[in-house]
Formats: sequence, structure tokens, C-alpha cells
Amino acid sequence: MLVKTKAIVISSLKFQEKSLIVKCFTLSNGLKSYFVRDAFSSRKASQKIAYFQPLSILEIEAVHKNKGTLENFKEIKTAIPFQTIHTDIVKSTIVMFLSEILHYSIQEEEKNESLFEFLETALMWLDHHDEISNFHLILLLDATKYLGFYPDISEIDLPYFEMNEGIFTIFHGSNSLTEDETSLLKKLIDLKFDNDQKVFHVVERQILLKVLIDYYSFHLDGFKKPKSLEVLKEVFS
Repeated sequence: MLVKTKAIVISSLKFQEKSLIVKCFTLSNGLKSYFVRDAFSSRKASQKIAYFQPLSILEIEAVHKNKGTLENFKEIKTAIPFQTIHTDIVKSTIVMFLSEILHYSIQEEEKNESLFEFLETALMWLDHHDEISNFHLILLLDATKYLGFYPDISEIDLPYFEMNEGIFTIFHGSNSLTEDETSLLKKLIDLKFDNDQKVFHVVERQILLKVLIDYYSFHLDGFKKPKSLEVLKEVFS
């Protein structure tokens, strides 16, 4: 079946000497993997590989056989040409980290238009703003709305957050955050991308980042800590 759709690049892996396997989150069909033959051998190789940088947003035409095998692109073009994301060291580190998170978070070949539109809007915001210290934290938390495990905030005034159930509680159990960690999470829940980026200190951001990665680990089978986590910490230290 021939499909035209937007697609967000989640990962690209070199295959043998000349080819690539590219995993994309598509607007039309959810997660799909594509085989790009001779990506490194043509005269336009650098131009072709540039399409597949982490979290690039593409407009693709592809043949989807939907048999669990690798699909094939027919045409690729950039849907949203980023101005700063892949050239600014901080932003490129953020998207490398987030692409790893999404690699372990989006696991189904099923359409999720609301998640796609959220990611697209968030990436466009990142591209056009410079005060971005909390961007990755807000995105990680808000993405859980579309992944199915956003915290239940109906009892947000209670002192502890229980990670496994995703609820605020009066009791401090074995899977609960401390009162201070819970307080930081509550502050994050209230934040939007356009809010003051200086609301957290460096150490508080690192605590929240650990909390969020642990929270993903509780709720997603097979979730792994991103390899780029230490690089991200270094950038924001």
C-alpha cells in the first residue's frame, strides 16, 4: 500500500557498509521501520543521511506492506526545516536524549495522532526558543498523557507520589517519592514550555530527570535508561 504521511525520525542504524535502517513514528501508521539502500554510497549521500537526524520531521511517500518486515521509502522531503535544533549543541543533545526515550516508549505499530501532534508542536517550540532548561522535563511529563500513564492529579494536595499507581497519597510506601521529590513534581506539573525556565536549580532538574526516567521504567515494559543521559546531565550542569 502506498502511503503519504508525516514522520518523525526516532532512530537510524547503519546496516552493513552502505545502508540504513530508519525507525520513524508516522502520523498515519504509528511506528514503522524502513530500509534505506545505499544511503552512504551515492553522490547525494550526505544530503540523504541529513534527513535522518534525531527527531527530524519528514514528509514521506512509502510502500507499507504491513507484514512486520522493513518498509521502503519512495520519496522523502523535509516537512519542517529546523533552524537551530541540529546545530545548537544543547538542543541537539536534548533531541538525541528524547529520541532514545521515544525509541523505548513508542512500541506499537498503531496510529497515535495526538502524540504525533504534541511532539511536532513541542519540537517547533524548541526550534524557535532559547530559554529551554526545562524543555525535556516538561516534554517527558506531558508525553505520558498520550502514552497512557499521566499522574492522577485529583489528590495532588497529598504529600507523597506513588510511582507504580501514579497517584498522590497520604502514605509513604516503598515506591513513593520523598516529600521533597513530590513537591518538585507538583511544581513541574504546573509548568508549560513558555513559563520561567529558572524555576528549578541544576540539582532539582537532575532529581526530576531521575524521577521521570524511573516513572517511565515503572510503566513501560522493556524501557531502558538512555545512553545519552550522562551527556544531557553534562550539558545542563
